[in-house]
This record gives sequence, C-alpha cells and structure tokens, in this order.
Amino acid sequence: MASIAPDVIVAIATAPGRGGIGVVRVSGRDLLPFAHALCNKTPEPRRVTMADFLDEKGSVIDRGIVLFFSAPHSFTGEDVIELQGHGGPVVMQLLLERCITLGARIANPGEFTQRAFLNDKLDLAQAEAVADLIDASTAAAARSALRSLSGVFSREIDQLVQRLITLRMLIEATLDFPEEEIDLIQQTDVANRLQQFQHDLDSLLARSRAGSMLRTGLQVVLTGLPNVGKSSLLNCLSGEDRAIVTEHAGTTRDVLREMIQIDGIPLHIIDTAGLRTTNDPVEQIGIDRAWQALEKADVILQLVDARTNITLADEAVMARLPKQVERLVIQNKADLAGERPRRIECGGRVHLYLSARSGEGVDLLRAELLRVAGWIGGQEDVVLARARHIDALQCAAEKSALARRRLGQVELCAEELRLAQAALSSITGEFSADDLLGEIFSRFCIGK
Repeated sequence: MASIAPDVIVAIATAPGRGGIGVVRVSGRDLLPFAHALCNKTPEPRRVTMADFLDEKGSVIDRGIVLFFSAPHSFTGEDVIELQGHGGPVVMQLLLERCITLGARIANPGEFTQRAFLNDKLDLAQAEAVADLIDASTAAAARSALRSLSGVFSREIDQLVQRLITLRMLIEATLDFPEEEIDLIQQTDVANRLQQFQHDLDSLLARSRAGSMLRTGLQVVLTGLPNVGKSSLLNCLSGEDRAIVTEHAGTTRDVLREMIQIDGIPLHIIDTAGLRTTNDPVEQIGIDRAWQALEKADVILQLVDARTNITLADEAVMARLPKQVERLVIQNKADLAGERPRRIECGGRVHLYLSARSGEGVDLLRAELLRVAGWIGGQEDVVLARARHIDALQCAAEKSALARRRLGQVELCAEELRLAQAALSSITGEFSADDLLGEIFSRFCIGK
C-alpha cells in the first residue's frame, strides 16, 4: 500500500463494555490509503459505505459501516475515518490493533478535540464545551454546554473584545497625537462607553458564576448533634431510603453521599455522623470525617431539634463550624414541636422550620438552596463556565474598573485596557500557553 502520512491517531470512541454499536475513530492526513488497506474499498467522502474490516491476512474482523470525512471538512480539520461495527469489546480491540499495525498510534485523552482547536475548527471555549456536554449531569447543564459548543459564549467574548479594541484605539490616539487640541476621550464619550462595557462584563460574569454551579454542583453538608434527623433529611431530599434511620444516637458512622438535582442544579448531599464526644473509636472516625467534609462544603445545613430549639451543645457545634461557609439552621421535627413550616431570619442566620419525616417545609429548603447557589429558575442564558473562565472574566472586570479610575492618566488607562483584553482573549484561546492547553485536554476522555 501507499505510505501513510505520519502521526495518524486512533481511539475507540464509544464507552467501554458491550453495546449494539462500537465506533473506532481515526484522524490524520491522507487517510484514503489507510481506509483501502483496512476495508479493501476507497470510501467516498460523507457517504455511508458498507464494508468488511480486514486484518493483515485479509481475514474479516467484522462487517460494518465506514464513514470518511476529508480535510478540512471534518471535526478535527484532518481526514477522519469512523468505523462503526458491532459493539463487543473484543471486536473493538481487534479493530484498534489493526489500525495500529497500519501505522496509527493510540490518541491521547482529548487529542481529537485538541486537533480541532489547533486547526481552527473550534476555539478553546467551544472545545471545553465538548467535554462539558459529555460530563453534563443535568438537562440544564447539557443545554448550557450545547449553547457554548455552538459558539454563543465565544461570540459574547468576541464582542466584548472588539469593544475593548475600539476603546483602546480611542485612548491610544490621544497618546499618538498629544498636540491635538481636541480632547478625543471626551469627544468620543470614552467614560460612558467604558461604564457600559463594565456593566455588560459584570452581567456576563454573574451568569458565568451561576452557570458554574451546573458543572460542579453545590456541596451541601448535613451536620448537627446525634438524632436531630440528618439521615431522615437525606432520605427525604433524595427520595430514597439511602441512610439508616433509628432512634439510637450514633447510627450514622460514616459520610454518606447522594447526588440530586433541584431545578437543574446538581446538589451533592453529604450526611455526616452526629457531632458529639464519644469513646467509640469507629464513631470517632466518622466524626473526624464529618469535620473534614464541613471544611469543603459550599453550604452547611445545621440541624437542630425544633422541640428544644438551639441548645448549648448546638451552640458549641456552631462555634466550630467554618466561618466562611454559608450556613442554614434547620429546625427539624417542627411537626412534633407544634411549629408550622416557615422561613425566618434570626441573628443573621436563616432558620427553616420543617419536618424531614413528613416532608412538610422541605420545599422551603429547596428554594433556599437555589438562592444560595445564585440560581433563578428558567435561566436560559447562563454560561457553563469553568474556573479559568470566571478567573479571566474577574480579571478583565478588575482591569476595566481600574481603567475607568485612570482615565486622567492616559498611559495607565491604556495599559489596564490591554490587560483586560488579554484576559478575555485567553478564554477563547487566542492567547494560551502550551501548558494550559495540555492541562485542559488531558482531562478529556480518550476518543474525543
């Protein structure tokens, strides 16, 4: 056969295990000879071709479909071959090994998408949206990832960058022509333009922070004294009997985790051992793990018994809870205390009266958790942002705010705007270090 261009990559693109269909994906340059050697056929671009997949001796490995996408009209921008066969692990492995004997190498995680980025088929934000769409844990997260993949987020960033370029041009024109008597900054209303730019940037940052919850979810830790109903509340929120509930203190001895969703926001509910002094070494391990979980929480639900209200022991627990973490006081067993479900604020804390056993008032808790997450139901314009996106937007917001304050110092104002533009451009990958790209794509699954 004709020689194959170097650096052809291959991977099984479908999930491990048995399935009705399995896909092996190949990407590289000039792959028609590769396809002919594998199938004894030369497939037409974008046409379905039925073929036998042959080993090096000409024996049939499997029979299936060959799809050929010629460069640059493919996902990676290179020639791409997709082999769709029967989804047994052995068949997929044999096809993979055959491709390797033909000169391909196993693709690194995310390498197909990385090639799409390097060949200008996707920008960096869109490439990250590919992984986010695959990893989406709720329908809302999937919709947001799909919007980013289609370029909605990138277009917003590009529009902000173009506005920054215009502002920089106006500012730097003053530097280039200092002898002009006309005050270009005042004449072109730079101050108001910059104020509107910052308003729009802050709006995008707020939507990005709200959307980030769709990716990571909210870590909600249940804590309190033994027998205040933590496990009952976990069961109520999850809709299943996940935790053992008894009248005996110390029943929960380890950290229990359950993932639920409220209005599209994933919540990682963590039930912990009751906090108390104990001589039981097993229970003490559970209590130690409870304190570790509390340090990593986004929000703490401290349960107290509504019949006794907040006791000295409850106050001792409160004193040890992380100060920087949002905390809600859950007055559980409200039905037994003769209290109606309600939300009140007391001492700077939100108190929710509810019954985990009957479910009365739990809707108040769900609404409060959405408030803590900064989520408003039905938001369709949130951005499924990553931490680096939020950091870049925050940096751009800080630099643009500095630029506004330094309008009277033209050189400093121009420099702040330049830094703001660089921060925004890093989101789509216009300015990205190689080590950043390696870190991003290494987190992708193999075959994508």
